[in-house]
Amino acid sequence: MRPVVLCFSGLDPSGGAGLQADIEAIGQAGAHAAIACTAITVQSSQQVIGFEACAASLVRDQATVVLNDLPVSVIKSGMLGTTDNIAMLTGLFAEQIITASTPFILDPVLVANSGGSLGDEQTLVTAFRKLLPYATLITPNTHELRALSGEQDLHTGAQKLCAQGSHAVLVKTSHDFDSGDIEQYLYVKGDMVHKSTLPRLDGEFHGSGCSLASFIAGRLAMGDALIDAVKAADSWITKTLRAADVPHPDNAKAQLIPNRFVRF
Repeated sequence: MRPVVLCFSGLDPSGGAGLQADIEAIGQAGAHAAIACTAITVQSSQQVIGFEACAASLVRDQATVVLNDLPVSVIKSGMLGTTDNIAMLTGLFAEQIITASTPFILDPVLVANSGGSLGDEQTLVTAFRKLLPYATLITPNTHELRALSGEQDLHTGAQKLCAQGSHAVLVKTSHDFDSGDIEQYLYVKGDMVHKSTLPRLDGEFHGSGCSLASFIAGRLAMGDALIDAVKAADSWITKTLRAADVPHPDNAKAQLIPNRFVRF
């Protein structure tokens, strides 16, 4: 069987983000995506209207069935939605139901790209700080990085998260500026080991963060080293955004949906 990535993520009815983005990105990386659904959201490609989180016991049952059935190589989490769900995932690591050697990509979703809330931010931040030490790589946007670290400077924030136990942090500047290239910095154990520059494309994209993190998870499952997985994801995500679908061509505020099947 292809290597398996088990994702903890929410359902996005528009298909732009969430578990659908995970499935498509991981498939494009060459691996198989299994999903423990954490929430049902009410959202379009334009905005988040609301959500209902799945009970932590239900999410745990979904995950343990997969872990007992499939050869899971990597764990990836996106929207968890509640402190109970974050604590549940933390418990799976603490109880070694997910072994400590299993790579874990943590996309600490606090707010959707469209600006909608995906949970009470401060309570989520407090809960996430207990999960961070289990993460092989954290992929926050700039808002999430500052909220989790308590630091305004992105580099200081990444180093602080590493000091708190996270193995690596991918710093992304895409949310900080309206123009100029996007810079990304990969910090491992507090040291910057890789820098990349991506072109800033016109428009806002729905699900780009989910896609990037999941593709990295997929490449780790396929055997890539962390730096190689990040480099591959940078190249792939740029192609998907260049070929993005436009849901509402007459709406200047429309968010574009990455074409994760651009190769075909």
